[in-house]
Amino acid sequence: MNDLTVVEKGGEWRRMKALVLDSVSSPITKRVYNMALDEFFSWYAQEPRPGFTKATVSAWRVTLEERGLGSSSIIVRMSAIRKLAVEATDNGLLAPELAAGIQRVKSAKSIGVRMGNWLSQKQAQALLNTPDISTLKGLRDRAIIAVLLGCGLRRSEVAALTMEHVQQRDGRWVILDLVSKHKRVRTVPMPTWTKVAIDAWTVRAGVTEGYVFRPVHRGDELRGDRLSEKVVWQLLRPYAAAAGVAGIAPHDLRRTTAKLCRAAGGELEQIQLLLGHASVQTTERYLGTKQDLVHAPNDSIRLRVAV
Repeated sequence: MNDLTVVEKGGEWRRMKALVLDSVSSPITKRVYNMALDEFFSWYAQEPRPGFTKATVSAWRVTLEERGLGSSSIIVRMSAIRKLAVEATDNGLLAPELAAGIQRVKSAKSIGVRMGNWLSQKQAQALLNTPDISTLKGLRDRAIIAVLLGCGLRRSEVAALTMEHVQQRDGRWVILDLVSKHKRVRTVPMPTWTKVAIDAWTVRAGVTEGYVFRPVHRGDELRGDRLSEKVVWQLLRPYAAAAGVAGIAPHDLRRTTAKLCRAAGGELEQIQLLLGHASVQTTERYLGTKQDLVHAPNDSIRLRVAV
């Protein structure tokens, strides 16, 4: 069976989508794949297609390019389609040779290395000082920013952080056995100032077990037992604007952690372990190790421009 319309009539296509979403662990990937597949289904239904084939998927890629999407946006959408083909084949809904053809459809090529964004030491300090710590919400938000800057956690990891994670090992405080991306487990050393920020929040909020960070409603009232990762992203925006670094996202603070560690003399391999990267090349991309913006080679070109 290789006709998408037939699959849809039998309700199997929706089941395949559910299998795709169940096969990924990251909430962010689930959300992006869900959006990508819904876009594909809507496009497919607009006019007759030859089925779920290489030709159809190639036409879909061309459509994405014509929409002016960036390479990363196209890559993730094509990744969702390839995953769909795998699940359809594994469940007997798509012939293996058709799935192989779909896998051969080229995705967008990412040219160069995205440097991303990060803060200087002074900017990071300004951001950390921004929350109003006379309020319960301000204490919580400062602690979250401290964890993002001091420990380099992903926002999903911040949301999932529990009091049981915060323990002492080798005479220092750490985040113990944190389960991160791709189910990798790592232990993250915690700077003293980060622990101080966490303690200020947990003592005032009366948090002794369970999730470290909780929803705080108007009137500084504690409600609920866990923050969503979306809230972690949203709460950062007004503080970033107030600190003069508008547009900074939680992942930029993770990159800032790497940059400040390296500037302080941290070893590349230790920074890799801190962030939980499977490959040291990923850490190098965070650091821009292969491109020194401070001692740039073109600074030695001694030309002048008249003013």
